[in-house]
Amino acid sequence: MSAGESIRERAARVLDRIARAAARSGRTGEEIRLVAVGKTQPAWCIGEALEAGLTVIGENYVQEAEEKIRAFPSAEWHLIGRLQRNKVKKAVALFSWIQTVDSLGLLLDISRRAGEAGKVLPGLVEVNIAGEGTKAGLTPGELPALIEAAPGLPGIRLRGLMAIPPWTEDPEESRPYFKRLRELFDECALRGGAGPGWTELSMGMSNDFETAIEEGATMIRVGTAIFGSRARREA
Repeated sequence: MSAGESIRERAARVLDRIARAAARSGRTGEEIRLVAVGKTQPAWCIGEALEAGLTVIGENYVQEAEEKIRAFPSAEWHLIGRLQRNKVKKAVALFSWIQTVDSLGLLLDISRRAGEAGKVLPGLVEVNIAGEGTKAGLTPGELPALIEAAPGLPGIRLRGLMAIPPWTEDPEESRPYFKRLRELFDECALRGGAGPGWTELSMGMSNDFETAIEEGATMIRVGTAIFGSRARREA
């Protein structure tokens, strides 16, 4: 990735890499949803990403995302950072998807607030796939109870799983975690609570998204490879 490349050029390069990785797994690039991660990026960068043909934007923080969402309401906005329960009402009003459902209490809060707003939000369950103490997410053992509690709740439909493996420069070191998340996804699909809409695996970021796609990802969350480490206007 060259520092002189535009957001459009970087996005095109990422889309090409997605297509190649998808082909290796017997799929097409159109089957993979690219979530462009806008955390810390100014609104003009989001605008350039949308002009480049990207349609899905991920944000980590409700407060930071609010101004951008107001500026570009036609985009599909995904909350990909931890959601504090005192910010559920605002998150429900702003976002199209919530990828970080990590407790039964949060699931019930989203259900209640979305129901009050007359919305049905798709959601993903975040799994702490490596058991890291610094990361949010359910343990694999906690998944069944949450999945079985979801059917019939108003306002939210669980669509799959999301995880962030431990950071590594070698994408092959992420592969076992991606395999494990796919196994958990398949196990959940056998449970009645998962339902027919259980189709999404959100895993893989700038450093390892091709490996994630090879292991079954349907969504990847890419920031640096699109925006650079810190986008800025050239003088």
